[in-house]
Amino acid sequence: MDFNLSEEHKMVEKMVYDFARKEILPIIQEHDRNHTYPTELLPKLAELGFLGICLPARYGGAGMDYISLGIISEGLEYGDSSVRETIAVHLGLHALPIFQWGTDKQKDEFLPPLANGENIACFGLTEPGAGSDVAALASTARKDGADYILNGEKMWITLSDVANRFLVFAKTDPSKGGRGISAFILERGWKGLTTGSIEGKMGVHASNTGWIAMQDVRVPVSHRLGEEGQGFKIAMSALDNARYGVAAGAVGVIKACLEASLRYGKERQTFGKSILEYQLVQQMIANMQQSIDVGELLVRKAGWLKNQGVRNTRETSMAKWYCTDAARRAADDAVQIHGAYGYSDEYIVERHLRNTKSAVIYEGTSQIHTLMQAAYAIGTRKDKALPRTLPAYDPDTWQEE
Repeated sequence: MDFNLSEEHKMVEKMVYDFARKEILPIIQEHDRNHTYPTELLPKLAELGFLGICLPARYGGAGMDYISLGIISEGLEYGDSSVRETIAVHLGLHALPIFQWGTDKQKDEFLPPLANGENIACFGLTEPGAGSDVAALASTARKDGADYILNGEKMWITLSDVANRFLVFAKTDPSKGGRGISAFILERGWKGLTTGSIEGKMGVHASNTGWIAMQDVRVPVSHRLGEEGQGFKIAMSALDNARYGVAAGAVGVIKACLEASLRYGKERQTFGKSILEYQLVQQMIANMQQSIDVGELLVRKAGWLKNQGVRNTRETSMAKWYCTDAARRAADDAVQIHGAYGYSDEYIVERHLRNTKSAVIYEGTSQIHTLMQAAYAIGTRKDKALPRTLPAYDPDTWQEE
């Protein structure tokens, strides 16, 4: 068993961390203060291939593997959660489900503009009355000739006001509950489709978060993803992709918190010595390093399974649960190490503390993942094979134009 990154992975790692330091960190504080989304980063993300990092080259992607997606997610969140969220939503929750569930025609039509940044996409599952309980969603899709008529509202949607493509879920047969959900690809500008932003968030101020409203939106059958009634499975498989990115990004946050704490700790003197000489500070530093080591192993395991084309719901859930909880603790400790200065946005740890709170809520709360892992251990939950798994990574064909 080899735990070393390949030379290709090391190249990706250097590229994304250089990008975070040169492009994200110099501008993100101002965007965070002003609650503005850094749209100027989108063409740069596309130019580096990050928006389609793990899509085959024939669809305009970079032809890299899923471990590369984890590395990209980690490095971007080292800079800021809002930028990593862009990749998780645009690629993990929108493009990869099309890659997994779409017809050849849909993949040929929809994936290249996503990979090159011509289109920016989001994912509409959560509703005002349906979060963890996906089967409770109230949006409907009624068949009308060669179209569907969609009605409903989505809430807490990342990139709602930035995206021009939307993967949304609605009930085509409300009598079947979760088994009556279907998935649809919508386009901005369609009659009856409107979006808006949510203000007053605790954190991820530089991310756009909002709502989607659908009032008699006419959607061609060609824009249905998968078969009728497969929406729940599509949504859950998409969450496996996003949770993987969230877990990897959380490792990036911990690395940023450890780096900032060591830098500040070496400079800060109390009672004639560096605060790094105090055992309670050392304990917090050691906990951050432990979390990085454990988190990396969990993320790499999930990425390896993805590369094999194996369903990884349990492993990805474990990684998301552990890494996001660990990132929240690391950010809290980092603020504590910085003392009063950590409470100021002049230091990055304040922003990371606010941002990490969101990660233990979205893509399944820590409590949901606790229940999932208990059910796996007890034996009351067992994953069945999906009609279509996320395609296994094949370097020979993925990098062919």
